[in-house]
Amino acid sequence: MINVTVWNEYLHEISNPDIEKIYPDGIHNCIADFLKPAGMKVKTATLREPDHGLSDKVLNDTDVLIWWGHKAHPEVEDRIVDKVHDRIMDGMGFIALHSAHGSKVFSRLCGTKTGAIKWRQAGEKEILWVVEPTHPITEGLPEKIILPQEEMYGEFFQIPKPDDIVFISWFEGGEVFRSGLCYTRQKGKIFYFQPGHESYPVYHNTDIQKVIINAVKWASPICFPDVTVGKTDPVMPLN
Repeated sequence: MINVTVWNEYLHEISNPDIEKIYPDGIHNCIADFLKPAGMKVKTATLREPDHGLSDKVLNDTDVLIWWGHKAHPEVEDRIVDKVHDRIMDGMGFIALHSAHGSKVFSRLCGTKTGAIKWRQAGEKEILWVVEPTHPITEGLPEKIILPQEEMYGEFFQIPKPDDIVFISWFEGGEVFRSGLCYTRQKGKIFYFQPGHESYPVYHNTDIQKVIINAVKWASPICFPDVTVGKTDPVMPLN
């Protein structure tokens, strides 16, 4: 069983009645509710909890961490970012959703300051095209996912070149965006997935749910070979 922690700022849902109607229990619980029937053990954590809900015990018991953040990136304490980063390096999977491209954790992983993009909130149609159909994250999906309304994200996306581009999106206003990206950092597998603006019911879409379920399975740790570093004895006798 994969142990998943879903992290969310949980600020929009308690301050905006329109968003509360879409996600009455918060985005984190919406995501948890479709991961549990997929056979995963899920807990949630939010920004305003002690340690942002990410104590050492929580992190040590987490196989994959899902992160949704937007307007409060600066409020995340650096000491927590350090702990999350170290766990990812040691093999914990990390899924960054929507505006988490601007989070401290994702920026640290990418080695960039902002991960800047073009953006526009106008409720535009988005079409996510599968461009890597052999990737495990695309299993069971159609060749495209159509979202009636989403916030536009557009290129250029200021990030390092990904290991794999799984989805590319087209928006009604004409922009395109690399919307599903995979990275590895030491033992950790990372997936960035663009859809999920809080004003639209994106996480109620069954295809979007399938992407996240597949991503959790892909990002979960494997039984890694032992890795040693530093001064070491020779494997074979030296002449």
